[in-house]
Amino acid sequence: MFIIDGLSTIILFLFVFCLIVVSHEFGHFLLARVNGVRVKEFTVGMGPKLVGWHRNGTDFAIRLLPIGGACIYDLEDEEEILEESGSIKGNATGDIADSDLKDKAGSDDGFLNEKVGIPYGKASVMKRISIVIAGPLFNFILAYILAVVVTWFCGSTVPVINGLIEGYPAEEAGIEPGDVIVSMNGSSVYLATEIYVNTYINKERPMNIEFMRDGELHSVTVNPKYDEELDRYLIGFNGYGKYIDCRNSEIFKHAYYEFRYGVVGTYKSIIMLLEGRGSKDDVAGPIGMAQTVDTIKDESIPYGFGTLMLNMLNLAMILSVNLGILNLLPLPAIDGGKLVLLVIEALRGKPISPEKEGLINLIGFALLMVLMVFVMYNDIIRWITTG
Repeated sequence: MFIIDGLSTIILFLFVFCLIVVSHEFGHFLLARVNGVRVKEFTVGMGPKLVGWHRNGTDFAIRLLPIGGACIYDLEDEEEILEESGSIKGNATGDIADSDLKDKAGSDDGFLNEKVGIPYGKASVMKRISIVIAGPLFNFILAYILAVVVTWFCGSTVPVINGLIEGYPAEEAGIEPGDVIVSMNGSSVYLATEIYVNTYINKERPMNIEFMRDGELHSVTVNPKYDEELDRYLIGFNGYGKYIDCRNSEIFKHAYYEFRYGVVGTYKSIIMLLEGRGSKDDVAGPIGMAQTVDTIKDESIPYGFGTLMLNMLNLAMILSVNLGILNLLPLPAIDGGKLVLLVIEALRGKPISPEKEGLINLIGFALLMVLMVFVMYNDIIRWITTG
């Protein structure tokens, strides 16, 4: 039973992981093809290859470790290499002879059939920028599509206060059951889940809360109270959220609210970590993600397979937004760092020297590996301690 339970968690984890990673890398792949750039390899995962195939000049692969993926562009010009080696002979005008082209087209390598397009480095700066941006963009597109699906089947939960904890700041400030939260610290609130996220991220700092009551807007400021048993700061809401069944255009509107919740929550979490108000427990890698999948699975199974899959899609939506935003951070070796280098190239009118760019990416990759080791170690320790 334990083996079956563990196997089901692994399958669900791989489903969620592959969905968001394939979407990201497919964005790069599609825009590369649209812009006429050759793609050498499209891979999901890292480490030894499990499955691989070749199609239209691209090697596709699924690798052992589900901790990333890659869309590797062709950086070299095959024609120039062949010309230098004498494999392709030019005529007096410098053009390649038709007979040589036919020979190559009919060769086992399928040079002309598979090497359609140009190397990544020879594409214009704007084309390369569009290719780099496409990865995070496709994560955002996937997230919104998943939000539409989940909202279609599950509806939405608006931020209505159901009850209050006696002696806590919310009650003392005059908030009552039935009040609808409109904003917290100036950030609009559309979903019940946003109340928890805003409270958690805010921690001990004073919070301004705007709410609607009988059509009138009210505003109060509360000082969160520390709860020793829960080990976190509370405002004092004893339940919140009112379910609504979304139909027609309401589906797309509330799906946007879900998508926005993922974006704003990720952004605020990053700011919290940068300000030093977070902890190592706020960061999770593949093992932490698998633990989350296992928890959601255990909570969903009593309600049926449909509920399980919808909760998995909701998790994939949030993680897809996370991946999109994190990849836009201006750090070397990820999409955000590549965008910075491309913008510098566009402003200078010439690219950064390959040596400097290689050094920047090497340093960034090394730092990324150190971070991944730390996150994996943190995941393992948390897994052991939480049992």
